Amino acid sequence: MDPEKLLEKALDEGRKNLTEHESKQLLAAYGLPVAREVLAQSRQQALAAAADIGYPVAAKACGADIAHKSEKSLVRLHIADDAALEKAFRELAQSPGAQGVLISPMIAGNRELVLGLVRDSQFGPCVMAGIGGVLTEVINDTAFRMAPVNEGEALDMLDELNAKAILGQFRGQAPADRGALAACLEALGRIGMEHGAIKEIDVNPVILGPDGSITAVDALVVLEAQKAKP
Repeated sequence: MDPEKLLEKALDEGRKNLTEHESKQLLAAYGLPVAREVLAQSRQQALAAAADIGYPVAAKACGADIAHKSEKSLVRLHIADDAALEKAFRELAQSPGAQGVLISPMIAGNRELVLGLVRDSQFGPCVMAGIGGVLTEVINDTAFRMAPVNEGEALDMLDELNAKAILGQFRGQAPADRGALAACLEALGRIGMEHGAIKEIDVNPVILGPDGSITAVDALVVLEAQKAKP
């Protein structure tokens, strides 16, 4: 879907953020490598999605008012068969605010980053990179740049991380694709410059695969109370 139409729809509905599925659609439109997923509205759609993707799969409740899914136990991982998926779908679909259930493959990798965008009242849109996962706020290992960001600036951000060693060869895993990560940061900067209605973007986690590939498996786009120029 066209990013502008996604934002217009959400703003017209008076929403404070996009759903996870909408957030990933916006990011994908700018070239970020998001996880493949299907928004299932029924048990049959969930089973069909899993059959197409292949087990094991992950399932997450999805809705405009659902943000911190892990804290609310709205995520099911390593679902191995139809019976387990049916149970997960039934539980997640009944969650308050759920407008469907996202079905996606399990993404291999134990290295996680967070990428994002914040709109500062003084500096405008700023791009962020850091160590991701559930410990993001505890570790607080991040780097920022004002948008727009070029490739060199994006690579410098990665080098500023205290735990940048995980981007190299790590416990038998290939180095992360730094070029792809830099491209993601550049794209986030463009989004911030082109869409003043976006207040924040949180892409967490971005999983680094054993082969060095990167995949964004969760995302949230937060909107301004009203449209504003970047």
